[in-house]
Amino acid sequence: MDARVSTQQAIALTEALIARASVTPDDAGCQTLVAEHLAAAGFAIDWLPRGPVSNLLATRGQDGPVLLFVGHTDVVPPGPADAWSSPPFEPTRRDDQLYGRGSADMKASVAAFVTACEAATAATGLRIAVALTSDEEGPAQEGIRAIAPLIAERLGGIDWCLVGEPSSQNQLGDTIRVGRRGSLSGEIAITGRQGHVAYPAQADNPLHRLMPLMAELAVTRWDDGTREFPPTGLQITGVDAATDAINVIPGHASARFNLRYSPASTAEDLQQRIQAMADAHAPGATIDWKHSAQPFASEPGALRRAIEAVITRRRGVAPRADTAGGTSDGRFIAPLGAEVVEFGPVNQSIHQVDEHVALDAIGQLARDYAEIIQRLAQPGPRQD
Repeated sequence: MDARVSTQQAIALTEALIARASVTPDDAGCQTLVAEHLAAAGFAIDWLPRGPVSNLLATRGQDGPVLLFVGHTDVVPPGPADAWSSPPFEPTRRDDQLYGRGSADMKASVAAFVTACEAATAATGLRIAVALTSDEEGPAQEGIRAIAPLIAERLGGIDWCLVGEPSSQNQLGDTIRVGRRGSLSGEIAITGRQGHVAYPAQADNPLHRLMPLMAELAVTRWDDGTREFPPTGLQITGVDAATDAINVIPGHASARFNLRYSPASTAEDLQQRIQAMADAHAPGATIDWKHSAQPFASEPGALRRAIEAVITRRRGVAPRADTAGGTSDGRFIAPLGAEVVEFGPVNQSIHQVDEHVALDAIGQLARDYAEIIQRLAQPGPRQD
């Protein structure tokens, strides 16, 4: 199954993608490069731009169930270039690692599944598609979210979706994601009355109401989770007051927080509970909500079985399936009825200075993806 997969080709493509400074939403030519590879392998190329966001859909095959690879070509900003050991957009090999912004998240995965698709020309009885966006690390409004219904319509449905997000923890394949938690953010604002700290009776300190509220939010157990999801957790991400003077009581205070929540809670229930706590501590407080992701999980099906079989055969260890981590574009595909699984490289350096991926993992991942394609193309496996 591995004979036609070129490790060097996968590494070279990863390096070529890293060299393009594709900070959200600028694709910087990454998808054009991918399209050239896939078109040469017999894929039909369809461009689905949305404003400044680049979206690509490539398809091959006419019959059989649909396997969709989903990825993104955009990266987070690198930060100060002088903090890096080598320039962030200059792919650098060092100590058996490939360094560069986007190396692990997720240009190695994109290169690996493109290489696998190029090698899988003999996979008949299966339709293969690749969807890429340059709006995953940013607002995520004009990327897969926007084009997912159109993808499903053009493909006549999606059976399996393999997302190349860096799911592995310590070594390639030790962890796969079979779902993700929901994400709910809020900013609480409390208005008081500014004054001198020596005359508190003439002022109204909003921080004295905000801080007990934050303390309650921090210790509340929101739910017990589910079989596949850990309990909902809340993290306070910032507290601000409208003065920098040490002897002035602020007239306004605010705090930001985020919940990563399990299906044991709903966004509506969490909002109501937090609003009730705010009303108790600080009547009149306002909360600005942002609900960016619903939780989702896929039941075990042919895709998960194929991935687990490939990893177990190649590494000798069965992967752990979990729902941890942040959000991913899989949340926009799952509601369309597809089985969604995330499988990609080690994620320990993602979004960090000196982001890197193991050089040998790139070729291994390409071979893993190629074998997954072959297993799903065999007669018999279908979506459960």
